[in-house]
Amino acid sequence: MKSKRPKGLHPVCGRPMLSYVLRACYDAGCTRILMVVGHGKDEIKGEFGSDRRISWVEQTEQLGTGHAAMVCRDELQKHPHGDVFILAGDGPLIRGEVLKTLHNAHVEERAAASMATAILDDPTGYGRVVRDAEGNFIEIVEQIDCTPEQLEIREVFPSYYCVRSEDLLSALSKLTNKNKKGEYYLTDIFGILQKAGRKVVAVQAVTADDVIGVNNRQQLAEVDAIMQDRIHRKLRESGVTIVSGVNTYIEDGVSIGADTVVQPFTFIGRDSTIGTECEIGPFACLPSQSIVPEGTNVGSQLNSGRN
Repeated sequence: MKSKRPKGLHPVCGRPMLSYVLRACYDAGCTRILMVVGHGKDEIKGEFGSDRRISWVEQTEQLGTGHAAMVCRDELQKHPHGDVFILAGDGPLIRGEVLKTLHNAHVEERAAASMATAILDDPTGYGRVVRDAEGNFIEIVEQIDCTPEQLEIREVFPSYYCVRSEDLLSALSKLTNKNKKGEYYLTDIFGILQKAGRKVVAVQAVTADDVIGVNNRQQLAEVDAIMQDRIHRKLRESGVTIVSGVNTYIEDGVSIGADTVVQPFTFIGRDSTIGTECEIGPFACLPSQSIVPEGTNVGSQLNSGRN
């Protein structure tokens, strides 16, 4: 990201990208979060430290995704039963309904570990999901370790895990770093559990849009655009007219009443509340947490709707 700011705090539609991952977890029914932090931990704690559902785990060395899970073992041992999602903090397009679909399949299949997968036209950079002739999961192979044939696989694993706590602890104790990067790959837990006779399930439940993670400013812009489209679609479905989506920017958490019209070149800050039958813009700028009563017209020189 070429930034002093921790990646998870870069904003998407007015809110830190990490907040969307947390929201998806809570929407899926999670009651407790283990947040693995390293670089920028104080800034991340400053943003989310008031959330009492979060326990903080520090990773002092960066030895791979498996190592990030391994540093959580002491906390996991306090709750050795139940299911655990493991997710990346830089994938803000994740949605709670996808996690629910993954968990439902995990429970119905009585699996030890489950993963949500996606089919991509361009799978470059992602671990490939290898299946047998009957479609059963065999393994995930990181791109750097793929054979030429495996590189042609379009089904990828975007790091949506669901694992029984006791099976996760067992698999983590067997992880090694015998690969080209010399890192502990969390994806190896699936093969470890399968070799131990435990059931592993791969569920195609993730759309191509949901998969995008953020590793640079271009990807941040792409994710922001997708999130902006989701915000516009939800508002339109609730009865709001957005005249020109391409010329309107609405941050996360905005509530707008039915029959309100948002004219072009309008900015509406996060967590604002706008009543019914309003007209906003053109060229209006409403700061975050603005309140606009029903029937109000807000033009370029009028921000008096904020209370």
